[in-house]
Amino acid sequence: MNNLKKKTVKGVSWSVIDNIANSGITFLVGVILARILSPEEFGLLGMIAIFIAMSNSIIESGFSSALIRKVGAKPVDYNTVFYFNIFLGIILYIILFFCAPSISNFFDEPLLVSITRVMGFILIINAFGIVQRTLLVKEVDFKMLTKISFIASILSGFVGVGMALRGFGVWSLVGQQMSRQLFNSIFLWVFNTWRPAMEFSKQSFDELFGFGSKLLISGLIDTIYKNIYYLVIGKLYSSSLLGQYTRADQFNSIFSSNLTSVVQRVSYPVLCSIQDDEEKLRQVYRRVIKTTMLITFSCMLGMAAVAKPLILLLIGEKWLPSVVFLQIICFSGMLYPLHAINLNMLEVKGRSDLFLKLEIMKKIIGIFPIILGIFCGIEFMLLGGVLMSFLAYFLNSYYSAELISYSTWQQIKDILPSFLVSLFVATIMWSISYLGFSVWITLPLQCFIGVILAVIIYEFMKLPEYLELKEIVLSTIKRK
Repeated sequence: MNNLKKKTVKGVSWSVIDNIANSGITFLVGVILARILSPEEFGLLGMIAIFIAMSNSIIESGFSSALIRKVGAKPVDYNTVFYFNIFLGIILYIILFFCAPSISNFFDEPLLVSITRVMGFILIINAFGIVQRTLLVKEVDFKMLTKISFIASILSGFVGVGMALRGFGVWSLVGQQMSRQLFNSIFLWVFNTWRPAMEFSKQSFDELFGFGSKLLISGLIDTIYKNIYYLVIGKLYSSSLLGQYTRADQFNSIFSSNLTSVVQRVSYPVLCSIQDDEEKLRQVYRRVIKTTMLITFSCMLGMAAVAKPLILLLIGEKWLPSVVFLQIICFSGMLYPLHAINLNMLEVKGRSDLFLKLEIMKKIIGIFPIILGIFCGIEFMLLGGVLMSFLAYFLNSYYSAELISYSTWQQIKDILPSFLVSLFVATIMWSISYLGFSVWITLPLQCFIGVILAVIIYEFMKLPEYLELKEIVLSTIKRK
C-alpha cells in the first residue's frame, strides 16, 4: 500500500506540474493574445473546435485506455495501434479538407475554409504521438511528460505571440495551437525510446478494439456534447459572442479540465494495477475522490467568486461579457473531476458497455440545455448545463457504486464537508468585490482572505483528506 501511495503521489505531483507547464503557460499565452486580438478572432477558431475535437476523438479510438488496462501488453499491440492511428489521421484530414467549404458556408465565414484545412494537420501530428504518450502514462512517468509539455508550451507561446505582434490576427492562434502539438509530438519521440516495428496484427486490433470501440463511441458522444455549445453560439449568435464564451471556457479549464486530466491520467493506471483487490481498490478510490474534490471545490467556487476582477485585470474590459459565462460554467465544471473518477471505475472493471450506455443516457437528457440556448439565450443554456452536470453525477456514481460497493450517498457524505466549506469561503470572497476597491486591490484581497479562511477552517475540522494533502505538500517542500 505504501509503494502504491508513493507511486500515486509521485504521479499526481508530476501530473500537476505537467498541467501547470502545459495549460498554465498556454493560459498565460492566451491572456497575452487576448489583449492583442479581438473576441471575433477567437470566435473564428472556436467555430471549428468541434470538428477538430471529434476527429481527434476518433483517432484515439479508445486504444490508449485499452493499452493501459491490458496487463502484459506486447510490442505487436503498440505497433498495431500506432499504424492504425496514422492511417485514421490521414483519412480524417482528407475528409476535413473537402468538408471545409461546407463548414465555412454553415457559419457564413469565408476565412474558415483555409483555417480548417490548415488546422486539420493537427490530426496527423497528434496521431504520431498517441502511442508514445500512452507508454509514458502506463508507466506513470509524468516527469517525462512534464518536460515535454513545458518545452512545447514555451516554444509554441513564442510562435503565437510573435505572430500576433506582427499582425497575423487569427492565424497567430492557429500557429500557436499547431506548433504546440508539433513540438509535443516531436519531443515525445526524442525523449521516448520506443520505436514502431513493421507489424500489424488483426487479432491484436480486434482484442483492443473490442474494449476500445465502446470508449470510442462514448468519447465521441461526449466530445460532441462538450463542443456543441461552440456550434450553437457560432451559428445562432456571432463570432464575437463565441469569442467571449471561449475565453470563459479557457479560464474554467485552468482548474476544471486540468484537474480532470490529472485525475484521469494518474488514477486510471494506478487503479488498474490493483483491480483484482476489491478492498484495496475501494480504499484508494475513496481517498482519490475525497482529496480531489476538496481541491476542486476550493478552486472552482473560488474562481466563480473572483471572476470579474480576474478577467478585468488580466484581459481587459472588452472581455467583460465573459464574466457571467465563467461564473455559471464554474458550477458545472466543479463536478467534472468527480465524473472522471466514477467513469474511470467502469473502465478499470472492464465495463466499457456501461460506459457507453451512460454516455447515451446523459446526452439524450443533455439536449435540454441546448434547446434552451437556441430559444432562450446563452445564459439559460449554461444554467441548464449546470443542472445536467448534477444529474450526470448521480447516473455515473449509481453504476460505479454497484461495481465497488461505494454508494452515491456515501460519496456525497464524504465530499459534502469540503463543498460546504468551499461554498462558505467563496461567498465571503465574492462579498469583498462589493467594497468598491480597484481590481488591483480586490483580487489579491479576495485570494488572501480565501486561502487564510479555508486553512483556518480545515485546521479546525481536521478532515483526513486535508491532513493528507497538507502532509504531501509539506513533505514535498522539505525534499526540495
